[in-house]
Amino acid sequence: MKNLEADFFSKHDPKIIPIIRNATIGIAGAGGLGSNVAVTLARVGIGKLIIADFDKIEPSNLNRQQYFIEQIGEPKVIALLENLKQINPFSKYQIHHIKLDENNISSIYKDVDIIVEAFDKAEMKKMLIETWIAEFPEKPIIAASGLAGYGMTELIHTKKFDNLYICGDEITKLNDDISPMAPRVGIVANMQANLVLELLLHQLPDVISKQSHELL
Repeated sequence: MKNLEADFFSKHDPKIIPIIRNATIGIAGAGGLGSNVAVTLARVGIGKLIIADFDKIEPSNLNRQQYFIEQIGEPKVIALLENLKQINPFSKYQIHHIKLDENNISSIYKDVDIIVEAFDKAEMKKMLIETWIAEFPEKPIIAASGLAGYGMTELIHTKKFDNLYICGDEITKLNDDISPMAPRVGIVANMQANLVLELLLHQLPDVISKQSHELL
């Protein structure tokens, strides 16, 4: 297993590995955004993920969320933990089968370096953002807004307001005519995960410079 762990990280720049292995990232929600963010960060090798969600898996979730038919009816965090361990058993995972509110956010996520907002409902997004900024103004929060439907990839972007980052098109809303679908949900979730890495690795300008040079 030790050789497998070394092989797992063999394609990473050696300078990056200590930073991502020592990082703790919070994910609030384990649905379309949260499950995709968690899988991506597990594949990256983030040292610890703390994930909270109170919901259970429904058949309609399978069109965009990182679950399987045999997991229908299970709590999302329980099923997600099973799947993450299958992908990367070398990271740590802490799950909470609980509905997040103003009273438990700070205790659950107090040790994270960055938190990712991954809720469906606007009022939950607002609650998390406001609570986080009040409790941990120095720690980044990466939220999402506008990811329903399909196409319109050119509208998806990231905005920054101090330590608040918003990924999405900030326009499309869920309704009976515009549903969440795997491609756009996945794009925004991976933008959030990519931003987590960018914020963690900002102290390595030589790595960033090398990456930029190779893209030219």
